[in-house]
Amino acid sequence: MPQIEVDFDVFKAITLRRPTEEVSENEVLRQLLNLPPRGSRDAGKAGGPMPGEWISKGVRFPQGTELRASYKGETHLARVENGALVLHGKRFDTPSAAAVSITNNPVNGWTFWEARLPGRPTWQLLRSFRTNRGAAG
Repeated sequence: MPQIEVDFDVFKAITLRRPTEEVSENEVLRQLLNLPPRGSRDAGKAGGPMPGEWISKGVRFPQGTELRASYKGETHLARVENGALVLHGKRFDTPSAAAVSITNNPVNGWTFWEARLPGRPTWQLLRSFRTNRGAAG
């Protein structure tokens, strides 16, 4: 197996991007380089879900993906954990169900939430992930 040398600052930055101990440094680098997860079939678009991954409307979000939304001046944060979207300790199967739990009104979760993938610095409107159907990222 080839090895690369990195300085301490690079190693520290990679380590900080690991959402859990189960995510390797190699997986972080693959995400940063926009490469499919190692061992995934058809760039992660076919086959079963990766460990911890949440799939909604055919879009796959990796474990550790963060979601945020502002409603009535308050910011709400959710996270992909163990195959579901978790908001205030409660698991949701769809972004709309999580949004309704906040607003108590029907709302399209794909336009309500923004997401930030593990290791990424920027937030994107959730609906933008549906444009490229399949693996988020």
